[in-house]
Amino acid sequence: MAAHIGMMDGAYFVGRSEILAWINSTLHLNLSKVEEACTGAVHCQLMDAAHPGLVPMHKVNFDAKNEYEMIQNYKVLQDVFTKLKITKHIEVSKLVKGRPLDNLEFMQWLKRYCDSVNGGNLHSYNPLERREGCKGAKEVNKRSAPSQNATKNASTASKHVSHNTRRNEVPHVSSTNQSGKISRPSSSGGSSTYSETERTAHEQQITELKLSVDSLEKERDFYFSKLRDIEILCQCPEIENLPVVDAVKRILYAMDDDASLVDTEAMVSEQHQQVETLSCISEEAEERLRVDTQKRKNIVNVDVDLAASNTLSPRQRISDASDVHCSGSLVTY
Repeated sequence: MAAHIGMMDGAYFVGRSEILAWINSTLHLNLSKVEEACTGAVHCQLMDAAHPGLVPMHKVNFDAKNEYEMIQNYKVLQDVFTKLKITKHIEVSKLVKGRPLDNLEFMQWLKRYCDSVNGGNLHSYNPLERREGCKGAKEVNKRSAPSQNATKNASTASKHVSHNTRRNEVPHVSSTNQSGKISRPSSSGGSSTYSETERTAHEQQITELKLSVDSLEKERDFYFSKLRDIEILCQCPEIENLPVVDAVKRILYAMDDDASLVDTEAMVSEQHQQVETLSCISEEAEERLRVDTQKRKNIVNVDVDLAASNTLSPRQRISDASDVHCSGSLVTY
């Protein structure tokens, strides 16, 4: 089941252009970016197309603009996952932010799931009719209507052009056949300009290049999202005035061969020297504090001995004095 596919599965190498074409053709929409589906309404209707009648479409909001409205759509989607016993985790906090990579990965998984359920055969599904009860569906249907009409007109025009082309080619059948005899190789020993093996190799090379481009785009979006997170972190009021944060901002916003990078490196090295100086000063301060503490302990011990001798009882003083007298008499003896 697609709910347990791994990150290295072929589903995650499907390009964004193919994903967009699949969404627009299935739901009769005209999305230009995958992240435009971050509201969750598109996901809900795709699940409705895979399991007709299972999704309560009257609860889906296609006009969701705020995060709390988007979260309501994802709650509907989560309820559908629970009914179908799908264990796929929905990272709502990332999807509602509209990040390209997160939305692309989730949409790649959703396409794989829909293909595994019904083999991608969603031709009998009527998305416009199913969207009528949703909030904001009228605006969505209005925006999608011109694209549908343009698609129909293009297909009709292509049919007319092909029909006229065939009709105009009829009088020149003989000349075409004669020229074809010159250009086409004989079946006995000739070979075409591109053999079947070369054509297959070229098609395979094109497929590999497409996969490579999609992988590079995915990697680019990943690192872009990381840099965006660092930029947002540097804009926090608690740390935005720190010198290190200022250096990070200079690196983020620097152009090629920018002199600010040199200034940033100098500033970082200066800060490193300042840290070393502060560490030396702190060590000296700790050493002085230790010496002063030891002196204070010695002074306190002397004061304690004096106080103890002054607080002796009279009996102890007499005994001490007798001891001293006895010792003195022995010396004189």
